[in-house]
Amino acid sequence: MPHLTSFRLLYCSPLLSPFKSPFLSFSTLSKSKSPLLNPPSFFTVLSSSSGRYPKLRRHPHHLRRRNSSSFRETNRRDKGMSTEETESGSVGFNKRRAEGRDKNDRPKTLQLKARKLNPVNTICYVQILGTGMDTQDTSSSVLLFFDKQRFIFNAGEGLQRFCTEHKIKLSKIDHIFLSRVCSETAGGLPGLLLTLAGMGDEGMSVNIWGPSDLKYLVDAMRSFIPNAAMVHTRSFGQALGSDGAPIPDLREFSDPIVLIDDEVVKISAILLLPSCLKGSQIVTEEPNMLYPSEVGIEGRRDHLQEPILPHSAGEDSKAGAMVKPGDISVIYVCELPEIKGKFDPQKAVALGLKAGPKYRELQLGKSVMSDRKNIMVHPSDVMGPSIPGPIVLLVDCPTESYLQDLLSVESLSSYYAGSSSNPPESAKTVNCVIHLSPASVVRAPNYQVWMKRFGAAQHIMAGHEMKNVEIPILKSSARIAARLNYLCPRFFPAPGFWSLRHLNRSIPELIASSEGSVTKLCESVAAENLLKFHLRPYAQLGLDRSGIPSLSSPSEIIDDLVSEIPEVVDAAQEVGQFWNGFGEAKGEITPMHDDKVMIEEPWLNWNTLPGCLENITREDMEIVLLGTGSSQPSKYRNVTSIYINLFSKGSLLLDCGEGTLGQLKRRFSVEGADNAVRGLRCIWISHIHADHHAGLARILTLRRDLLKGVPHEPLLVIGPRQLKRYLDAYQKLEDLDMQFLDCRHTTEISLNAFERSFETNKEHSSPEGPVSFEDVNNRNTVELMNQNIDSSLFAKGSRMQSYWKRPGSPVDHSVAFPILKNLKKVLCEAGLEALISFPVVHCPQAFGVVLKAAERTNSVGKVIPGWKIVYSGDTRPCPELIEAARGATVLIHEATFEEGMVDEAIARNHSTTNEAIEVGNSAGAYRIILTHFSQRYPKIPVFDDAHMHKTCIAFDLMSVNMADLPVLPKVLPYLKLLFRNEMTVDELEDVISAGLAS
Repeated sequence: MPHLTSFRLLYCSPLLSPFKSPFLSFSTLSKSKSPLLNPPSFFTVLSSSSGRYPKLRRHPHHLRRRNSSSFRETNRRDKGMSTEETESGSVGFNKRRAEGRDKNDRPKTLQLKARKLNPVNTICYVQILGTGMDTQDTSSSVLLFFDKQRFIFNAGEGLQRFCTEHKIKLSKIDHIFLSRVCSETAGGLPGLLLTLAGMGDEGMSVNIWGPSDLKYLVDAMRSFIPNAAMVHTRSFGQALGSDGAPIPDLREFSDPIVLIDDEVVKISAILLLPSCLKGSQIVTEEPNMLYPSEVGIEGRRDHLQEPILPHSAGEDSKAGAMVKPGDISVIYVCELPEIKGKFDPQKAVALGLKAGPKYRELQLGKSVMSDRKNIMVHPSDVMGPSIPGPIVLLVDCPTESYLQDLLSVESLSSYYAGSSSNPPESAKTVNCVIHLSPASVVRAPNYQVWMKRFGAAQHIMAGHEMKNVEIPILKSSARIAARLNYLCPRFFPAPGFWSLRHLNRSIPELIASSEGSVTKLCESVAAENLLKFHLRPYAQLGLDRSGIPSLSSPSEIIDDLVSEIPEVVDAAQEVGQFWNGFGEAKGEITPMHDDKVMIEEPWLNWNTLPGCLENITREDMEIVLLGTGSSQPSKYRNVTSIYINLFSKGSLLLDCGEGTLGQLKRRFSVEGADNAVRGLRCIWISHIHADHHAGLARILTLRRDLLKGVPHEPLLVIGPRQLKRYLDAYQKLEDLDMQFLDCRHTTEISLNAFERSFETNKEHSSPEGPVSFEDVNNRNTVELMNQNIDSSLFAKGSRMQSYWKRPGSPVDHSVAFPILKNLKKVLCEAGLEALISFPVVHCPQAFGVVLKAAERTNSVGKVIPGWKIVYSGDTRPCPELIEAARGATVLIHEATFEEGMVDEAIARNHSTTNEAIEVGNSAGAYRIILTHFSQRYPKIPVFDDAHMHKTCIAFDLMSVNMADLPVLPKVLPYLKLLFRNEMTVDELEDVISAGLAS
């Protein structure tokens, strides 16, 4: 990983007053080694009691960082940087990055990769990339592989993680084609573009192709992706955005649209529209926006666009039906050039040719003059018969409403076998048809009849098939999940689709039952992950199953684990004993395996429970860590997302990185995840970085579809101002069925101003009538709210204002009032007292959040305080976070780097593990959960045992029930046992180097 110290600018706050005690001061973060302050812990004994517990991490030399002040000061002098010192010590952070002015974050001039094409490709195949096969949350992707080029069709969420798992080099991808422009097929594009842009010193880009509505997706992504990463996006079909343009000739779309035509491959596109929309106009009107005052001219100028013309305008077309962006689907036709016949030198000699350059000319298809005879020699005179080039079709017919158009596409007739309308010389033989259409469509009799038109072509059904739900696509993370489940099933429940009990059924039986339900009017095979169809060499033409991953049941994984770490059997039994009673007395001796004894820590005594856990039940609240990695998905950790399960009262999402829906389905099963999405009350986003919100559109569109026809309210999305710009732009492509609230309106100061304003108007309203928002929105109220907010958090000259960049457009506080009222209602229904955002130090408009539960009353009338969860988002340690986390039941804190990498943490405005723990200690948090780990720690991060007495490390799909908090830290040493043989692998560098390798 490149050194980041070259662009650090440290800023030391004089307001870190919470850190007065020597133990809690950040200035002593790595210096306090006093045995009085750091007594030997249970974890230290476990990790060092035997030679069989080797040192957990061995770092490569280039990852080690000197952390002395003299080292940092030397770097600052070399780079012209300065640091302000305070009396209470200092916590550095990158001020320029926090203000959004970091030069290293500026976009590069990204270049497309130059390829030297090889017309005589020795290897060519199409391969199913099984993204979404096991979770049914996104469209599968298809790879078209050549020696020197790679083409990918569809880039749904999880594609980047899939490529990392299966060692598919991202840097080799030249073109990405979308069969539709929607979250299901394009949800993985933002993360993929950002990863490519960050590769190497210069960065990389890729060609992106899609129908004309691709422009709306590109416009939306500009909110958080550098424009340089998207300059090679190309749309086809009727151009959008030019009002009043003349209607083009009807024949413009009667033929396939040729996108690529070179010596290696010809790729064409055929557009499909729903039958009821043929011959209609494109509209880009926005869905019912809940804040019309904020819709500018840019948002309205494309209200009516040019017509999209169908292949043939039938008389039955419904006049006035509107085509919305996202309705266009595409069939892609991939044609390889023919294979020339073998050159016959004997025929060439007979025609008077001498061996030499003319032989080559003839092989290239050029005619030449005979050396000995006065005649022209043509290639057909000396070449054997050519073999037609293979042809592959990729068909995406998303619903039966597209079927009528599919059946009537005239430009496909030349690809049908035995068609009387085609002369034999123009007939083309299709070798393989890959159907991205869902099972409900391909089972339709008309669709099956249409498939038979391709004669002996091999049909691969790549739509969602139930048999694939049982087979994990990401085997590495599934293996870790099975091991964790064996050790501690309470915190690591069996995935919804892969449990020890569930998979006792035989896979063959499952496959047979799935395939038996399909009416086989046409011979076809169900797609499997990494299934190939070879196109070249011609001798290998056909299916190849050799790359399909072998199946591993959880029982096999556990057998391997027990063989590798025999002590894990006793460890699992001991972990299970934790739930037999939380209250061992202080100093009680607990026998351990290998005749060793451990002394229980006093903090595990039941008497130390906070009041909010009194009479707590397992149906009150559960924290599910869906993604615990940072920056980009990896084999073992997805990017950030936290699911707050309130059971019968609904749920919330805190951050929503790419693949959040897939993780929900892995945790709760396909059906269970759908129920979880239906029950969402609110989604809260911490900041605009893609690893925290790129999965949002997929969740929102699924919820919209699940609740179609059911009375419901739009989902409340709370986030930074820039997120609204993205969502507004994206809503032109797909209706997200949501309402947006700026995080600034949910700060404590803003909420207090709202409550005071509401109460003031309530006092002045008539006793009989309710308070109307016309009263609340009066000028004095809005000015009062603005004054309260701006005079404190965002006032000019305040400390926060220096790295809290104001939004580019003014905030309309009057718009927030009805949404704040809705927020209050949503929280009340969820049993929550408050949701409060607070500013943190990371990038412009970065936030953390506090969730407070309402008070409860027990059976004897005693009032029990509600629990309090605090999530840091991405941040450096700061007073605002400590104050917000004061007395928290659970603090979920980012811990991107280990303690030895403070310089990197400062440069990127993240925290180290020790810094996160000390924030929790300063705030008096009962439990601390560390998350958001750098991908350099692929399985378990590096941490210091000394202060982990109330802390635990998060893993993907880890579920922490509120009733289990007392035993949470006790599990940590057993987790170290589980990973004791693992070596440190800087996976981030491994991913980048793999992508750059030739």
